[in-house]
Amino acid sequence: MNVIHTEGESNKARARQEWNARQDHPASRELLRRDAEAFLHQSLSSPCVSTIAKAEGIWIEDVAGRRYMDFHGNSVHHIGYAHPRLVAAIKKQLDDLSFAPRRFACEPAVELAETLGALAPGDLSKVLFTTGGSDAIEVALKVARAATGRFKTLSFWDAFHGAGFGAASVGGEATFRSQIAGPLVTGAEHVAPWASRNCAYGHDSLEDSARACANMIAYVLGREGDFAAVVAEPMRATPLVPAPGFWKAVREACDRHGTLLIFDEIPTGLGKAGKFFSHEHDGVTPDILVLGKALGGGILPIASVIARRDLDVAGDFAIGHYTHEKNPVTTRAALTTIAIIREEGLVERAAELGAHAMERLRGLMDRSPHVGELRGRGLMMGVELVEERGAYKPARELAERVYYRCLEEGLSFKISAGNVLTLSPPLVIGRAELDRALDIVEAAVLAG
Repeated sequence: MNVIHTEGESNKARARQEWNARQDHPASRELLRRDAEAFLHQSLSSPCVSTIAKAEGIWIEDVAGRRYMDFHGNSVHHIGYAHPRLVAAIKKQLDDLSFAPRRFACEPAVELAETLGALAPGDLSKVLFTTGGSDAIEVALKVARAATGRFKTLSFWDAFHGAGFGAASVGGEATFRSQIAGPLVTGAEHVAPWASRNCAYGHDSLEDSARACANMIAYVLGREGDFAAVVAEPMRATPLVPAPGFWKAVREACDRHGTLLIFDEIPTGLGKAGKFFSHEHDGVTPDILVLGKALGGGILPIASVIARRDLDVAGDFAIGHYTHEKNPVTTRAALTTIAIIREEGLVERAAELGAHAMERLRGLMDRSPHVGELRGRGLMMGVELVEERGAYKPARELAERVYYRCLEEGLSFKISAGNVLTLSPPLVIGRAELDRALDIVEAAVLAG
């Protein structure tokens, strides 16, 4: 059976085996051996590609002392690694109050909930915290069920929303939901996503594909009329930007059929896309907003669900009830991270540097027939590699070769959808560092 995996580079490809063979530093090889021996193996993360000994700013450093600009960072490193202001805030909070049982109120948790409620659009002001994005998606699904009395969801194939059974069910990526994962949660329906190329609806333009996709969503919601929520990333983290008007059409369909709209902004929120929330680009307000990853500043795990005030209907039922639901240290980390993003102008910086990077990448596209499409908003960018631009056949082996060439030159990133170089640097990156990274990408692509 040919299962299509779209999340991340393969750790079984020939390019990975060649990379592994070149790793001759004894301490690195021994740590990788111990890692492979100790951990359950799974796609994407084991065996590991390398080691890590330090992380600071935009850089990670391995055991052998080799440094890499991190343009992946699991989307946690918006403010860079080990931001001194965040480290100081965490240390102080550890001295002041290190833990709070969830049934006791503490100042940092309440302040964070109030801050997120004030920052979120519309009437999104009721909050719950979890330790990770997968759990936050689970909470959002429970809120939608409680508020609507329905259980069905509609989401996209190829999407990723987490690894829990509920999150994997609304996700659409084979690595997390196929074969050994089943059976999954009942009622999790899917439609094909919009796409600018090789569209499942038979279109070759983003606008036409988005129109067909929005029409399909409206059709499915109206077909049985019992969907609790549409769950989606406002900007697909592959990354693929929606066509103008797409989300307004989906919003109208949701309103027409009494369906909630849940936006998963775990990878795209907090300034990454050149707006504090990615969906601000589209002029649409969701009913429930989910944040995570970068919320902990690249140090501590915390995620958040932000819901409309009138969706606070669970009452006597538990929808989260996590041990670290109101942890003073993780919430202090989130508060400080938000303050850094806002006070250092990192949202505006992402928009400015992202525009510069896309201009550079357009120059690469002019010089290489293997660059099929450029995608992105802010500092979340994608370079689609194809065998031949006119045919738009994915160049998966080329993408793997480019990835490992870049690693050799000190640049780490992620491959999405098998052939998209996903470049997602920290928002604190300098222009010279960004240009150096783009030089590395350009050279690797042009080498073929």
